[in-house]
Amino acid sequence: MAKQIQLGLVMQRFFILTVNCALLAVVLLGVPEIAGVRFWRLEISSLPAARTLMFWGLAMAAAANAGAALFLVKGRKERKLCWLWAAIFGALLGGEYAYERGCFNFGWLKRALLWLLKKF
Repeated sequence: MAKQIQLGLVMQRFFILTVNCALLAVVLLGVPEIAGVRFWRLEISSLPAARTLMFWGLAMAAAANAGAALFLVKGRKERKLCWLWAAIFGALLGGEYAYERGCFNFGWLKRALLWLLKKF
């Protein structure tokens, strides 16, 4: 009986990891690909639509993980795993929000890569 419970908890952790990795892939890879629909050389959708979809996808993933940790998951390790994923999605959401508001940019990276291109 104890082995069955332990196996169930291991499967629950595996399920949490699998679902969250799939959510991460969909939000970070799938949404920009879907929102960036092109018909030959004509871009049909807009960049703000892709960013809005990504923003709300990250928000829903963070909320779903927090809700699962609060209401669905019973084990301590599983609850901790859900909170970890909620924090990961929350950090990505915060980074996306800060980038949209202009708190940071990647101009320094562009300058560094151009400098490297001139050197080599």
